[in-house]
Amino acid sequence: MIEISRSVSIAEEELEITAVRAQGAGGQHVNKSSTAIHLRFDIRASSLPEYYKARLLEASHHLISSEGWVVIKAQEYRSQEMNREAAIARLVALIKELTVVQKSRRATRPTRASKERRLSGKAQKSSVKALRGKVRGRES
Repeated sequence: MIEISRSVSIAEEELEITAVRAQGAGGQHVNKSSTAIHLRFDIRASSLPEYYKARLLEASHHLISSEGWVVIKAQEYRSQEMNREAAIARLVALIKELTVVQKSRRATRPTRASKERRLSGKAQKSSVKALRGKVRGRES
């Protein structure tokens, strides 16, 4: 079981994990071993609560396809097992990130003192700019 939170977890049977050859440099090793992990997770068919499914499906994220699949490719390590753990960790982080309830903003009014500070700062800046002009008066 992969734990998302205290009450929510995913069975490992719900994940489709395949080993593929990694891209990029690596010499002979990269050409003959399948160390990269391709993880696929079907949101609709999962055992996640309906709230989690709805939040994941409505999110616009590059890892979630339009059919409701989360597709993650992990190839940062040379070991297949470490890449598997990295892919699962990224899936858990994605689910946690997209299901966090945002705190609603309550409108507040500025205090009288903050208004006065703002206005006195504007007046000071205005007087500084007014003094930058040409000096008029005596001509010698």
